[in-house]
Amino acid sequence: MKRKKDKSRKPATHGPLTRRDFLRGAGVAVSTGLLATQAAASGSPDEAAGAVVGPGETPVTLRINGKTHRLNLEPRVTLLDACRNHLDITGAKRVCDRATCGACTMIVDGKPVYSCTVLAIEADGRSVTTIEGLAPEGRLHPVMAAFVDHDAQQCGFCTPGFVVACKAFLDKHPNPTMKDVERGLGGNLCRCGTYVGIRQAVLEAAKTMKGGSHAKV
Repeated sequence: MKRKKDKSRKPATHGPLTRRDFLRGAGVAVSTGLLATQAAASGSPDEAAGAVVGPGETPVTLRINGKTHRLNLEPRVTLLDACRNHLDITGAKRVCDRATCGACTMIVDGKPVYSCTVLAIEADGRSVTTIEGLAPEGRLHPVMAAFVDHDAQQCGFCTPGFVVACKAFLDKHPNPTMKDVERGLGGNLCRCGTYVGIRQAVLEAAKTMKGGSHAKV
């Protein structure tokens, strides 16, 4: 006995995947992913509190301006945050937080660095100098005195980073030309535009530093 064909059933097709089929499948996948994410986010507070989010604090020894500081810091803490938030050393400023403006410049083992992108654990045991370390016992560094003489600061946010960068520059280039200064300080920005005064200050400080003298406050 022959079975009657079910005309309501459509024959299976094995043709190429159409653009509409692809978009329909992609939509289902995205919706499924969103629902899964929402389900995970709606977990209980106890579950969220028990989640492991990263490594804990680790001992770090920072030698800043000749003093030793022992801290327990998370590995993600930057040198800038360690100084400002844990040691109350606030001369270096956070401005761009992207290693662009230079307002957070410090000197690590004789090299100027953007402290907003240097981890505190990277500076462990190394010699760090901040703007505070350039004026010990009330005596201005020649760069600081020259900044005052040439009115090289206005709002002041860039000034600490510029002074530290200038000091590091003069340590390596004690007899700079104006072109040397322009190139050497290209990593620091001043939104007030006091570049003319800053360059003149560096040239004056270079002459003063040859004599090894410091200016009194």
